[in-house]
Amino acid sequence: MNTKRITLIVIIGLIVLIGGCGMSGYNGLVKLDETVSQSWNNVQSDYQRRADLIPNLVNTVKGEANFEQSTLENVVKARASATQMKVDAKDLTPEKLQEFQASQGQLSQALGRLLMVTENYPNLRANEAFRGLQAQLEGTENRIKVSRNDFNAAVASYNVKARSFPMNILASITGFKVKEGFKADAGSEKAPEVKF
Repeated sequence: MNTKRITLIVIIGLIVLIGGCGMSGYNGLVKLDETVSQSWNNVQSDYQRRADLIPNLVNTVKGEANFEQSTLENVVKARASATQMKVDAKDLTPEKLQEFQASQGQLSQALGRLLMVTENYPNLRANEAFRGLQAQLEGTENRIKVSRNDFNAAVASYNVKARSFPMNILASITGFKVKEGFKADAGSEKAPEVKF
């Protein structure tokens, strides 16, 4: 009778121990998943800040009478495309993340062309409102970079936990899937060629 009791106590103890570890592991995955979601929301917020600055920038540039209209139209179209692309933090598939990144990349390219072309307009460069918007835009681009890095760090922490044994078994049972982070834009591995 004593050995039956001891065996029963040991079995109950193991069940409680394994159950506690499982709950702790599950709660850890939930916490990391929420950190990824929060980081994604910060990324979207910074991209939205950039999108909100663009109409003011475009209107300021429009004040320069002979400014290239097609450059402005490309910025407006790219902004419209980028702001229509919404990705829910709970549905961050690699395909949707890549589509989001491509949309934002087109906007970055259009803005880059706009700022490059403005170099040909000394009156515009001297405009205080334009300089202020340009500085805000540069600061926002830095915020976006930091937010993307924070998002990638959150994804990495989550993925390490979700892929580590024995947590990977619990993660697969409870539906926690490995997440994708931001990657470098296509072609960014090549340094730009500067010619004088």
